[in-house]
Amino acid sequence: MERSRGARQDGGVRRFHVHRAWLVALVTFGALICAAGFRSSTGVLMEPLEDEFGWSRELTSGAVTLNLIVFGVTAPFAAALMERFGIRKVVASALCLVALGSGLTTLMTAPWQLVALWGLAVGLGTGAMALVLGAMVANRWFVKHRGLVTGLFSAASATGQLIFLPLIAYLAVHLGWRWSAALVAGAALLLVPLVLLFLADRPSDVGTTPYGADGTEPPDPVRAQGSPGRLALRTLRLSSRSGTFWVLAGTFFICGWSTNGLIGTHFVPAAHDHGMPVTTAASLLALIGVFDIVGTVASGWFTDRVDPRWLLVMYYALRGLSLLVVPALLGPSVHPNLFLFIVFYGLDWVATVPPTIALCRTHFGLERSSIVFGWVYASHMIGAGIAASFAGSIRERTGSYEVAWWTAGALCLAAAVAVLGIPSPGRRRRTPEPPPSTPDETLGRESAAGAVAH
Repeated sequence: MERSRGARQDGGVRRFHVHRAWLVALVTFGALICAAGFRSSTGVLMEPLEDEFGWSRELTSGAVTLNLIVFGVTAPFAAALMERFGIRKVVASALCLVALGSGLTTLMTAPWQLVALWGLAVGLGTGAMALVLGAMVANRWFVKHRGLVTGLFSAASATGQLIFLPLIAYLAVHLGWRWSAALVAGAALLLVPLVLLFLADRPSDVGTTPYGADGTEPPDPVRAQGSPGRLALRTLRLSSRSGTFWVLAGTFFICGWSTNGLIGTHFVPAAHDHGMPVTTAASLLALIGVFDIVGTVASGWFTDRVDPRWLLVMYYALRGLSLLVVPALLGPSVHPNLFLFIVFYGLDWVATVPPTIALCRTHFGLERSSIVFGWVYASHMIGAGIAASFAGSIRERTGSYEVAWWTAGALCLAAAVAVLGIPSPGRRRRTPEPPPSTPDETLGRESAAGAVAH
């Protein structure tokens, strides 16, 4: 809340108003919730599709893999599109694409249609509303509480699971999976008018300043010109010169492997293998979302106050240890140890996002950090996609997910060690340089500075 500038005195009481940044954040939160709900529906619908069409687990897992990879690879290009054409237009178009893809799945009869609609259309649409959208809005609209807002946006993915998964599972079991797909399409269309009415690209577009700005912030840069694809690829080329970029991309690859790819896609069918009802397993997955809201918001708060590197070391190490014991926890009912795992894993689910975004901003600069994070996030979803196929293949060949759980746990422990290779901001060389003439030069110098530290 901020005082309204130039507000009149009425009875000695000064009027207050909510800063426009919070309204933009609310609409963004809604878009991220829906995108997460749309994408996470794939894990619940795998078995109904297999039962109706006789498709194998490898086939449905392959479609999920494509969905996850397209979802992730879309992120940096979506960030570049937002830089070029504006956030509002890109998000509204993405919602329409999700509605089209999910709606048409109700008519599909062949595997290639599953791949085209579920893998490509829904993957592209939800990818344009991935966490890179939250990073961009937080960077542009907030100075104060930026880490906390990033945590709230990260928690939106869990909230999407919480809202959509139990309902999608209920519809799939009692009315058929087509009703679940129709729910996704309808929710996407309902959000479009809100995005067009209330989402603004930059504070200067509506005559205000970022929340918490004190007047010392640099002016908004000129809107990016030229091809968004070239901008995204040029950003990758320049940022990849830094060892920090590869550590962030590699550890986020493992983050995606151990969350969306394994737990998000295979927890429900894995629990069902042990005799647990699908609706119960889906409710547990949604419960992970409940605790993720708490964990991710807290992570955002800590990111404003603690070295992000040490947060990542703790998150990855504890996640790895917890995954190693999953095979011993699954059964036909929910017992205390399994519930404890659900609580812990929920707190850690995407707690890695706020510190990772903060490190992108620190090492690559504020304005281009959204596209850099887009590429890091692409790595996250590529890891998720590979994990979805890997776990499905392990299950098909061995009849169990045990090897998949152990592999993910070991990778998370390796990620905790890798984060120690990121230099602290104080070790980076800071030398005065003349103002750059183009945004690309800015990124080049920022990337070079990160590379020098290595």
